[in-house]
Amino acid sequence: MSRENSPRSASLKHELRTPLNHIIGYCEMAMEEAQDKGQDAFIPDLERIHTAGRRLLGVIDDLFDRSKNAGDKPGESLLQHELRTPLNQIIGYAEMLQEQASDRGQEAFIADFEKIHTAGRQLLDVLVCKVIPLDGSPTPSTSVSAPNPTTFIRADFSSGSNHPAEGNGCPPSEPGCLLVVDDNEPNRDMLARRLERLGHKVARAESGREALRRIKSDSYDLVLLDIVMPEMSGYEVLEQLKADPVLRSLPVIVLSASDESASVARCIQMGAEDYLRKPFDPVLLQARINTCLEKKRFRDREICYLHQIQQEKERSDNLLHIILPHEVAAELKATSKVKPRRFESVGVLFCDIVGFTAFSEQHSPEELLTHLQSLVEEFEQIATRCGLEKIKTIGDSFMAAAGLLSPLANPALPCIECGLEMINAARRLPPHWEVRVGVHVGPVIAGVVGRKKYQFDVWGDTVNTAARMEQAAPPGSICVNAETWRLVAGHYGGQSQGIIQVKGKGAMELFSVNCSA
Repeated sequence: MSRENSPRSASLKHELRTPLNHIIGYCEMAMEEAQDKGQDAFIPDLERIHTAGRRLLGVIDDLFDRSKNAGDKPGESLLQHELRTPLNQIIGYAEMLQEQASDRGQEAFIADFEKIHTAGRQLLDVLVCKVIPLDGSPTPSTSVSAPNPTTFIRADFSSGSNHPAEGNGCPPSEPGCLLVVDDNEPNRDMLARRLERLGHKVARAESGREALRRIKSDSYDLVLLDIVMPEMSGYEVLEQLKADPVLRSLPVIVLSASDESASVARCIQMGAEDYLRKPFDPVLLQARINTCLEKKRFRDREICYLHQIQQEKERSDNLLHIILPHEVAAELKATSKVKPRRFESVGVLFCDIVGFTAFSEQHSPEELLTHLQSLVEEFEQIATRCGLEKIKTIGDSFMAAAGLLSPLANPALPCIECGLEMINAARRLPPHWEVRVGVHVGPVIAGVVGRKKYQFDVWGDTVNTAARMEQAAPPGSICVNAETWRLVAGHYGGQSQGIIQVKGKGAMELFSVNCSA
């Protein structure tokens, strides 16, 4: 700034000090009146305005001090911060005082509070039009004596409103949990109180480090972040947040006294949702907060839906693997179909409960199903332990196969082992049923049938023969024909049942396997 005491410089100083004198004067009168009328609730905010006004007066006097060299003057960024910080407090607290006076029915105070607010807005107009230049234009240290209006713009695009936000019709949003980060206590207090009046839950942090600690330990919907702070700037906080995979989705609105477009661009490029200049318009701030909270909730819902989809997919996969063997389920998921296959040597087992029909007629459905469920669960565990694949249950009949998907040298042996364990389990578990088991080894066709309800099944003469063996087995034994008996005779004991007429098969010699060799 030129040290000449030019008429233009004097005029600008007068334009700045006039509304500031109004602010300080009306504030002092309002404090006196509040004390006289017992409205002490207004005094703390009036004192904050008075302190901010005196601070701003000192900055302005220092800016026009002819005794200081240009090199001793603050740079543009620091100047904006020094001017806008107290001005932000003046305008903000004046707006809240008007709201408080209206809420308390103290109409007499509203006029003076509105005059303070109007003077604050007038001072802002002068600052952004004649003191704070665009990026690259001369700083006040060289331009105050002869400012060029064509090189200046307003920093707050909504600052034309001279009235508080209340009643301007900004639609409310669902309240959120917000974190206000600012090293200036009045700034934190003023912003937090305004947000709390809107219904939000607000936490406060006086430094970048404290903000990061809070964010990592608590859950927030939005962060309102100052840029100029000691130790850790807002840029550093933003950088660490966006570098953390867990925290990067947390929305951040930057509130700064800086008008520099480079600062705005830097914050947006680093991931900030928005950038508002101080003093901010409450209506605009509320609208931006609402937008950020809605976007955050939309993202949260999207993540929740994706998580639910993943859970449903896992549940579907689990059900598919319960219904189908693992290899078959994998093929169905990959190709949407299962190619039928022929297997040359598969052991097929049928196990049926003796006297089940009579038992079901004498017991309640609940009791019947309870006993049957326990037995089938035990059979499933035995089949898995013996290496058999459960195919299905048909009424009280349990069907399984060995060597179906994993070829075995002698699939009859695990079938016999499984059948003997099933006999013992049925006798052990209430109501102590007897079962009969049939086993046969031979070729089968395997595949999946159905579209809405998949069913993995096996077909062929081997399956029919195994079912006939089960029907012919004495209670508590395993029945096989001579062909299968030759596969197990060296491993298990048993006896011939003689030549028996088997439905659909004719006369066959059958054997009962009932104990280990």
